[in-house]
Amino acid sequence: MYLHLRDIKGRFTIIMNELNQIERIKSKLLIAKNTDKNLKVFGAESHKYILGDTVTPNQILSFENEYDIKLPESYKAFLLHIGNGGISYADSAAGPSYGIYPLGKNTDEFIDENTKVYLREDCKIFPDMTNEFWDDLNKNIEEDEDISNEDFNIELGKIFSGLLPIGSQGCSYCSALVLNGKFKGKIVNVDLDRQKPFFAFESNFLDWYERWLDEIIPENEITDKPDLFQYTLGGSVSYILEVYFSSDDYETKMECLTGILKKETIESGDLDVLEEQYKLSSDEIQKKILQVLVKFDYNRAYSYLVDFANKSLLDVFQLVFWYAKDKSLDWLDTIKSNIKNINDDETFLFCTYLLKEMNLDYGKIIVPFVSNENESIRISAFYSLGGLKNKSDYMDTFIAGLNDSSNRVIHTTLQALNGVEDKKLLKHYKVIAEKFPVEQDYILANLNHRLKPFGLNNKTIKKIKTDS
Repeated sequence: MYLHLRDIKGRFTIIMNELNQIERIKSKLLIAKNTDKNLKVFGAESHKYILGDTVTPNQILSFENEYDIKLPESYKAFLLHIGNGGISYADSAAGPSYGIYPLGKNTDEFIDENTKVYLREDCKIFPDMTNEFWDDLNKNIEEDEDISNEDFNIELGKIFSGLLPIGSQGCSYCSALVLNGKFKGKIVNVDLDRQKPFFAFESNFLDWYERWLDEIIPENEITDKPDLFQYTLGGSVSYILEVYFSSDDYETKMECLTGILKKETIESGDLDVLEEQYKLSSDEIQKKILQVLVKFDYNRAYSYLVDFANKSLLDVFQLVFWYAKDKSLDWLDTIKSNIKNINDDETFLFCTYLLKEMNLDYGKIIVPFVSNENESIRISAFYSLGGLKNKSDYMDTFIAGLNDSSNRVIHTTLQALNGVEDKKLLKHYKVIAEKFPVEQDYILANLNHRLKPFGLNNKTIKKIKTDS
């Protein structure tokens, strides 16, 4: 069969672009190593930006024949022209997190039996899969408590079919390469504990790898070498904004904003552009732009935060705490005026974070929450009161906590009373000792800590009179 001239030219263009990208990556690896000499980037202390020797075409062919698969071209280009293996975890080469596994190593990361079978099957997961789809894929494992080891491995093979493990992210997380199916070549982030995976934005291995480099290289290096950083959403802000405005796709726009958010600095002119976009946007895109504005120019973002508080107190509290905690006092009146509107535990938690940053007695703001029907809110309330220097002023509130119906609340209240040695607490400590003859939820352990300054413990306090 003869190839059409147009096909030949197209293939040639792809090869040349790939070779140009390889040279860029080699240059960026050197820049990254030279600018991260203290190995502060996550995983760098392990891989030290070192890559082993490249592989030969025969080595790749041998691996493909052994597993009856065809590796994605972009991944093969990395192995053939950049490197294979190194000194990191599992002899991994420099790369995202703890690096890139050597060719053929750790192929059984997801399942230790029938690896060759599941690797050559089509990948069943995809970027926009729903939670329901993922739950259904795991259904046989989750619902069958007596599932045999053999059947368990068969189900794992279905869940992780067509995925080649390529690197560890730490704990139970790792990166995988899609070998087969519609999304062949994409990178997916996988949790071995079977939490729902999520796909990287890039369509191939080299783009994903290059973005990793662009995101860790300092902004001044990117600015000084603009021609080298106009290719990924980890590159220059101006390039990322070009991609943002050229696309109508929601996911692409969100990826662009995420790329900008990872920068250390951003030009005022770029913030002007984003500010205008904030006014024209809505929903999640507007919220992501607000996040960028707060990170890089709190004063510019302040009025938008005030307005956004009417939509979501949680988002505002989070953004202020993450990027401008030194401005927490600006939000005291907002917190006071929204006491009745703070009904979920996460919003209340971030509310307490901001209050702690204000360096004032926030006890009167917290007290109404100790009787909230939400157990988690009560726990956070007592924990926050325990951080006050004048917490002994709130003795009656702590006593209410010691008599709460929730073991977790009692536990937290006991911890919060650390440093308070008021004898009026003893009769309530005695009640707890009598209520819990054996340890539950570490209550007795904490009770003994509170009783120690009085020369008592959970057994001896039962023998003394505390009514007086």
